Amino acid sequence: MPGMPAHPRPWPLVALLLVPGFASAGDLVPPEVQFSLQHLKPEEKARAAQALGPLEALSNYQVQLEVDAPGRSVKGHLRVESRVKERALEAVYLRVTPNAFDPRMTLDGAKVNGQSVTLERPEHGLYRLALPAPVAPGGALVVEVDLEGKVPRAQPGTASLLGALGASAGGSSGGDYGAFSATEDFLSLVGVVPLMPPLDAAGAPWAGPTGVGDLALYEPANVLASVVVPAGWKVHATGVAMGEVPQKDGRVRFSFAAGAVRDFPVFASKGYSSATTTVNGVSVESHFASQDAVAGKRVLKYAGDALGEFERRLGPLPFKTFRVVEAPLSGGAGGMEFPGLVTVGTSLYRSVANPERVLADVPGMEQMKGLLGALGSDAAPLAQLGKMLERTLEFTVAHEVAHQYFAGLVGSDPIASPVVDESLAQYAALLYMEWKYGKAVAEQLRQESLVGAYHMMRMSGGKDAPADRPTSDFHDSLEYGALVYGKAPLLHHASRKLIGDEAFFKGLRAYVDTYRFKWACGDCFTRELAKASPAHARQLERLRVRWWREAHGDEDLGQPNLGALLGGAGLGGQVDAETMKLMKELLPGLLDMGQE
Repeated sequence: MPGMPAHPRPWPLVALLLVPGFASAGDLVPPEVQFSLQHLKPEEKARAAQALGPLEALSNYQVQLEVDAPGRSVKGHLRVESRVKERALEAVYLRVTPNAFDPRMTLDGAKVNGQSVTLERPEHGLYRLALPAPVAPGGALVVEVDLEGKVPRAQPGTASLLGALGASAGGSSGGDYGAFSATEDFLSLVGVVPLMPPLDAAGAPWAGPTGVGDLALYEPANVLASVVVPAGWKVHATGVAMGEVPQKDGRVRFSFAAGAVRDFPVFASKGYSSATTTVNGVSVESHFASQDAVAGKRVLKYAGDALGEFERRLGPLPFKTFRVVEAPLSGGAGGMEFPGLVTVGTSLYRSVANPERVLADVPGMEQMKGLLGALGSDAAPLAQLGKMLERTLEFTVAHEVAHQYFAGLVGSDPIASPVVDESLAQYAALLYMEWKYGKAVAEQLRQESLVGAYHMMRMSGGKDAPADRPTSDFHDSLEYGALVYGKAPLLHHASRKLIGDEAFFKGLRAYVDTYRFKWACGDCFTRELAKASPAHARQLERLRVRWWREAHGDEDLGQPNLGALLGGAGLGGQVDAETMKLMKELLPGLLDMGQE
C-alpha cells in the first residue's frame, strides 16, 4: 500500500490516545494503564486486583498495526512491558499462533531492555529471545519486535453450512478453523499480536495449538492497540473502542484499550453493520455482514439473553463491552471465543436465513428428497430444519458467551486439558436453554447435541476413549467433538443429579468466584461441588474419573441407533437403507459443527 513503511515505527501511543483532563502526570497509575483499565467495570477493578495484585503491574502490551486489506498483509510493532515473577529468567518467549501451521508471520528487530537480541524459533509458532543477562524476580523487562505477515485466503464455501465443515479434520488454513484468513470483505487476524505464553513449573512455555481445538490462552494483561485500515473498513477487537481517526492518506486509525484480558484478537471488515444493546451495564454489540442483518440482530438478542442469565447465576462479567462478530469460520467451527469478544460462523447466519440452501448444498439431493417424502411432506421437514438451525444458532451463541467465564475469567489450559473449559461452556449453554425454555427443551438438546455427537462418532467408526487428554492426543475433530463437547459435559449432568440443584449451583458459583482471573485445575470444579455437598465428595470424584479419565460411553449413553437419533431430533425414525447411508455420511459433519 502506498505510504506504508516497511515496518511501522514505535509511536507515543499514550499521546495519540490522550484526551484533555485525563491521567495527570501526578497519577500513581501510568496513563497507558489507566486507559486499559477503562475496559473493566469500576466495581470489578478491586476484585481483579485482589486476584492478580496491582493491575498496573500486569504485563502491558502496546500494539501498532497497519493492515493492507486488498493485499492481505499486515505490518506492525509490538512493545511489551513486563515484570519477572517467581524465578529469574534467562529468556523471553513469544507465541505467534498463525505460524503453528505455516510460516505466515515474520518477526525481526527484536530488542530486550534496549539491546538487540537474536530471535530463536524452537518450534512452530514459538520464538525465544535470549536475554543479555538473567533478570531476577521483580526485575523489569521491555521487549520490542517488528512483525509482518501475509494472510492466507479463507477456504471457499464458508458461507454455507456444509462448505464451512470443510473436508479436513481441524479446518482450513492448516488447522486454525479460519482464525487467520481473509476474504474480500473480512480479515481474521487472530494471533497476529505475539503474546508471552504462561510458563510451567520448570520454566517451559505451555504447548501451542495442534490443529484440533483452541489455539492458546495467556496470563491476564493490559493492552493498548492502534490499527490502521483502508477507508471503508472497520476494526473489531477486544476492549473499549477509543475512537476512529482519519489519516492524511485516507486510511483510518482505530484504537482499543483492554484490561486484564487473556488474549487480544483483531478483525477487520468491510460492508458490516452493527446493533447494540445494554445488559447490566455491559454494552453488547453484534457486528455482521449487512446482508445478514436479520440473523445479526437475533444474535444480539441471544447474546444479551445469555449474558443476562450468566451474570445473574455465575457472577458479573468484568468488562464494560462484549462483542459478537460474524466471521467466515471453517473446519466445523461454529464459533470462537476470546475475552470480551466472540465470533460466530457466517454459515450459521446464512443457514437460519435460508434453510432450503442447506439442503441445496447437499450432494445426493434426490436421496434427501426421498427422506423428506418418507417423513410426510417437504414443507414440514423444512420448517423443522429451520427450527433446528435457529436453535443451533442460539445454542452456539450461548456456548461462546459461557466461554467468557470458562476460560476467559476462570482460566485453564486449553491445549493440555481442553475438557476443563469446553465441558463447562457446553453445559452452561445447555443450562441457559433450560432456564429460558424449560427442562424438556434442554433434555432434547442434551440428546441431540451431546449424546448425539457421541453416537454419531461411534456410528462413523470412532472408538470411545478418555476425554481428559491434550488436544494433540485426539485423532481428528470428530473424535474431539464427540468426547470433549459430547460426552465430557455429561459429567456435570451426572454430578447435578447426584447432589441436587441447590448444591450444584452453589458449587458452580463458588468455582467462578474462587478462580476469577486465576488458573483452575482439572478437578477444581469437582472440589467446589464436594464443598457444597460433603457427603458426596467421594462419589463426585468417582464420577469425574468415570466420565473424563475412563471410557464408559457406550455403557452410560447406550448403543447408537440412527433411527432413534433422527426420531429424537423430530425428523422421524423410519428411513430406507439408501437414505440411512446418506444420513450416516452427512450427520457426522453436521454434528461436528462445534463451538471452539
